[in-house]
Amino acid sequence: MIFTRPTLLAALLSLSLPAAFAQTGSSSLLAPSAPGGYANGVTPVSSGRTGPLSGLGIGIQVGLLGAGLQLATPLSSRLNLRAGANFLNYADSGSTSGVNYTANLRFRSVETSVDWFPFGRSFHISPGALVYNGNQITGNALIPPGDSFSINGTSYVSDPSDPVSGSGSLRFPKAAPKLTVGWGSLLPRAEHRVSVPFDIGFAYMGTPATVLNFTGSVCDSGMQGCQSIATDPDAQANVAAEQQKLQKDANYARFFPLVSTGFALRF
Repeated sequence: MIFTRPTLLAALLSLSLPAAFAQTGSSSLLAPSAPGGYANGVTPVSSGRTGPLSGLGIGIQVGLLGAGLQLATPLSSRLNLRAGANFLNYADSGSTSGVNYTANLRFRSVETSVDWFPFGRSFHISPGALVYNGNQITGNALIPPGDSFSINGTSYVSDPSDPVSGSGSLRFPKAAPKLTVGWGSLLPRAEHRVSVPFDIGFAYMGTPATVLNFTGSVCDSGMQGCQSIATDPDAQANVAAEQQKLQKDANYARFFPLVSTGFALRF
């Protein structure tokens, strides 16, 4: 039986990107021309209440950060202030090459952004930030007593009287800048009150921190020379090398994709 990154923590990384959600959007800022007719049939964005804090939009959304609630208020005819929170839980368990594992994805985030509508239409550009980023992935694994496994290409046997278990985690820095573009608004400026906004972009999460630990004892192939994995210098060197590989893989998550859509109502 082989114990490598896929047996404990590659399962964690496989959870970090849930399946992309359908890319549906709404041009909720588009409105028919006024009776007198405006150039190109575009209704000015100043239609309706656009003074600072003069209205409120509430929406629900789903995306790669999870499901959440969004609030928005106008700052001017072409600017909205938006804030929201996102939640996502996902768990997986199974067995790989005889290694029993569990993996848990727990996403918690609070975000804010400014929606700028440069053309006075549905399209917007939204710089912002995850002001709280509690996204993390954790996992555990157990090597059955007497089973063989490998760390960094070195084979070991799990001590029958003190079997090896492992744990790992991937955590992101607590704040992250982000940039998205999209269509639709929580505060449609025309007579519409309902909209279906869509956004796509990325957040720069920074370098994630990975942790990989093992407890228990390991033996040689002849079940001799059993020693605690925590005090075996060769085993600890292999654990450190395996964690470095995991960290290298996790660094790709620094630029985390953002895709979301939802339903909004203007009050």
